[in-house]
Amino acid sequence: MTETAEGDATGEGDGETVPVVVVDGDDRVELDVEPGRNLRRVLLDAGLSPYAPATRRLNCGGRGLCATCGVRVREGPPADHWHDRLADRFGYPRLSCRIAVDRPMTVALVDKRVWGGRRSDPESDTGGSRER
Repeated sequence: MTETAEGDATGEGDGETVPVVVVDGDDRVELDVEPGRNLRRVLLDAGLSPYAPATRRLNCGGRGLCATCGVRVREGPPADHWHDRLADRFGYPRLSCRIAVDRPMTVALVDKRVWGGRRSDPESDTGGSRER
Protein backbone atom coordinates (compact mmCIF):
# COMPACT_ATOMS: atom_id res chain seq x y z
CA MET A 1 0.00 0.00 0.00
CA THR A 2 1.36 3.40 -0.96
CA GLU A 3 -0.26 6.66 0.08
CA THR A 4 0.64 10.30 -0.09
CA ALA A 5 -0.64 12.18 2.95
CA GLU A 6 0.40 15.71 2.01
CA GLY A 7 -2.26 17.65 3.88
CA ASP A 8 -1.90 15.79 7.16
CA ALA A 9 1.88 15.96 7.28
CA THR A 10 2.61 19.35 5.78
CA GLY A 11 -0.10 21.48 7.29
CA GLU A 12 -0.47 24.20 4.64
CA GLY A 13 0.88 22.18 1.70
CA ASP A 14 2.73 25.15 0.11
CA GLY A 15 6.41 25.82 -0.32
CA GLU A 16 9.31 23.41 -0.22
CA THR A 17 8.78 19.92 1.19
CA VAL A 18 10.97 16.98 2.14
CA PRO A 19 9.94 13.40 1.26
CA VAL A 20 9.56 11.03 4.21
CA VAL A 21 8.79 7.35 3.61
CA VAL A 22 7.26 5.52 6.57
CA VAL A 23 7.34 1.72 6.57
CA ASP A 24 4.79 0.01 8.81
CA GLY A 25 5.04 -3.75 8.31
CA ASP A 26 4.18 -4.35 4.63
CA ASP A 27 2.74 -0.84 4.18
CA ARG A 28 4.68 2.17 2.86
CA VAL A 29 3.34 5.68 3.30
CA GLU A 30 4.99 8.59 1.50
CA LEU A 31 4.68 11.99 3.17
CA ASP A 32 5.70 15.44 1.93
CA VAL A 33 6.86 17.34 4.99
CA GLU A 34 7.82 20.95 5.62
CA PRO A 35 11.53 21.12 6.53
CA GLY A 36 12.21 21.47 10.25
CA ARG A 37 9.09 19.64 11.46
CA ASN A 38 9.42 17.17 14.31
CA LEU A 39 9.17 13.54 13.11
CA ARG A 40 6.98 12.43 16.03
CA ARG A 41 4.49 15.23 15.29
CA VAL A 42 4.57 14.41 11.54
CA LEU A 43 3.78 10.75 12.26
CA LEU A 44 0.93 11.58 14.64
CA ASP A 45 -0.54 14.18 12.24
CA ALA A 46 -0.52 11.55 9.46
CA GLY A 47 -2.26 8.97 11.70
CA LEU A 48 0.87 6.84 12.07
CA SER A 49 1.60 6.24 15.74
CA PRO A 50 5.13 5.55 16.96
CA TYR A 51 3.58 4.35 20.24
CA ALA A 52 2.40 1.02 21.64
CA PRO A 53 -1.32 0.97 22.57
CA ALA A 54 -0.57 1.55 26.28
CA THR A 55 1.82 4.43 25.64
CA ARG A 56 -0.42 6.44 23.30
CA ARG A 57 -1.68 8.28 26.39
CA LEU A 58 1.14 7.45 28.82
CA ASN A 59 4.15 9.19 27.32
CA CYS A 60 6.20 12.32 27.89
CA GLY A 61 4.58 14.33 25.10
CA GLY A 62 7.69 14.50 22.94
CA ARG A 63 10.19 15.69 25.54
CA GLY A 64 12.69 12.86 24.98
CA LEU A 65 12.23 11.40 28.47
CA CYS A 66 10.20 8.19 28.17
CA ALA A 67 11.73 6.37 25.13
CA THR A 68 8.31 5.17 23.89
CA CYS A 69 8.26 6.83 20.43
CA GLY A 70 11.10 4.83 18.88
CA VAL A 71 11.48 4.37 15.11
CA ARG A 72 14.18 2.78 12.95
CA VAL A 73 15.80 5.37 10.69
CA ARG A 74 16.81 3.49 7.55
CA GLU A 75 17.90 6.59 5.64
CA GLY A 76 18.13 10.06 7.08
CA PRO A 77 19.96 12.41 9.39
CA PRO A 78 22.65 11.15 11.74
CA ALA A 79 21.86 10.92 15.44
CA ASP A 80 22.46 14.21 17.25
CA HIS A 81 20.61 13.64 20.55
CA TRP A 82 22.57 11.72 23.22
CA HIS A 83 19.86 9.06 23.49
CA ASP A 84 19.80 8.54 19.73
CA ARG A 85 23.60 8.25 19.54
CA LEU A 86 23.49 5.48 22.13
CA ALA A 87 20.52 3.82 20.42
CA ASP A 88 22.39 3.90 17.09
CA ARG A 89 25.50 2.45 18.68
CA PHE A 90 23.67 -0.48 20.29
CA GLY A 91 21.04 -1.09 17.61
CA TYR A 92 17.97 0.28 19.40
CA PRO A 93 15.27 2.46 17.81
CA ARG A 94 15.77 6.22 17.80
CA LEU A 95 13.33 8.62 19.46
CA SER A 96 11.07 10.19 16.83
CA CYS A 97 10.52 13.17 19.15
CA ARG A 98 14.22 14.07 18.87
CA ILE A 99 14.41 13.99 15.05
CA ALA A 100 13.85 17.09 12.92
CA VAL A 101 12.90 16.39 9.31
CA ASP A 102 15.48 18.40 7.38
CA ARG A 103 16.31 16.00 4.54
CA PRO A 104 14.70 13.02 2.79
CA MET A 105 14.39 10.03 5.09
CA THR A 106 12.97 6.55 5.37
CA VAL A 107 11.80 5.38 8.79
CA ALA A 108 10.24 2.13 9.96
CA LEU A 109 7.75 1.93 12.80
CA VAL A 110 8.93 -0.69 15.28
CA ASP A 111 7.07 -3.58 16.87
CA LYS A 112 4.85 -1.95 19.47
CA ARG A 113 5.92 -3.22 22.88
CA VAL A 114 6.14 -1.63 26.28
CA TRP A 115 9.23 -2.16 28.44
CA GLY A 116 8.76 -5.38 30.42
CA GLY A 117 6.08 -6.63 28.04
CA ARG A 118 8.44 -8.55 25.82
CA ARG A 119 7.39 -12.05 24.85
CA SER A 120 9.89 -14.56 26.11
CA ASP A 121 11.74 -17.06 23.97
CA PRO A 122 10.59 -20.51 25.18
CA GLU A 123 14.05 -21.99 24.62
CA SER A 124 15.83 -19.37 26.74
CA ASP A 125 13.07 -18.66 29.28
CA THR A 126 14.15 -19.25 32.85
CA GLY A 127 10.64 -18.77 34.15
CA GLY A 128 11.63 -15.56 35.91
CA SER A 129 13.94 -17.27 38.40
CA ARG A 130 17.70 -17.50 38.33
CA GLU A 131 19.95 -19.85 40.17
CA ARG A 132 22.26 -18.10 42.63
